[in-house]
Amino acid sequence: MTREEIINTGELVYKKPELLNETPMHYCPGCPHGTVHKLVAEVIDDMGMRDKTIAVSPVGCSVFAYRYIDVDWEEAAHGRAPALASAIKRLWPDRLVFTYQGDGDLACIGTAETIHALNRKENITIIFINNAIYGMTGGQMAPTTLLGQKTVTCPYGREVALHGYPLKIADIAAILPGTCYVTRQTVHTVPAIRKAKAAIRKAFEYSLQGKGSNLVEIVSTCNSGWKMSPEKSFKWMEENMVPFYPLGDLKDTGKE
Repeated sequence: MTREEIINTGELVYKKPELLNETPMHYCPGCPHGTVHKLVAEVIDDMGMRDKTIAVSPVGCSVFAYRYIDVDWEEAAHGRAPALASAIKRLWPDRLVFTYQGDGDLACIGTAETIHALNRKENITIIFINNAIYGMTGGQMAPTTLLGQKTVTCPYGREVALHGYPLKIADIAAILPGTCYVTRQTVHTVPAIRKAKAAIRKAFEYSLQGKGSNLVEIVSTCNSGWKMSPEKSFKWMEENMVPFYPLGDLKDTGKE
């Protein structure tokens, strides 16, 4: 039975989101970026916003989101995506505007843009992929790298005296008066994927309703940068990252 015949019989259980292009996936095997791309595409489609969405991609692995999700995209300089998204939303307030950023881009060079955009109550959503490392540029230490975690620039593990503490961006965002919804999710299991999709949709809906800025952090892995198999990287994430970056909603004022 062909795909079209299955659709016509009403027996189709799942199909590729229509907003995902046919571009061959270039991410490393096991990388969660592909899963998050799928969720974003599904949510935009489910909300009927495919022609009224403008996304912003920065620099790093996250930049290539524009290859896969078929909406209008702008590319920002490294770290500046929230600033560009703020301008877009102010010019087109009826549009769904979001950024898609990694931890090096968002939590390091883009710290100021991130914090100030969130605090200004810009009606945008920031999707933040936190894999605790610089993935694209060779596996260097990131602001989110855990204490004791080894990278190519801290081969003996991150130390407080030398490198300072890991930065918890979502915790900072949650105390800002301009934020509406701040949540931390992951996509390493089917239940987690469903929760992440619901979180992305809620953030998008709040931004369209003018309730403030929203941050969806996805605690993630970089098995290439971590020098692990995909299976071992997810286990390491569960045992080490999730305790430090606990999952769940940190703030939700949209339902008040």
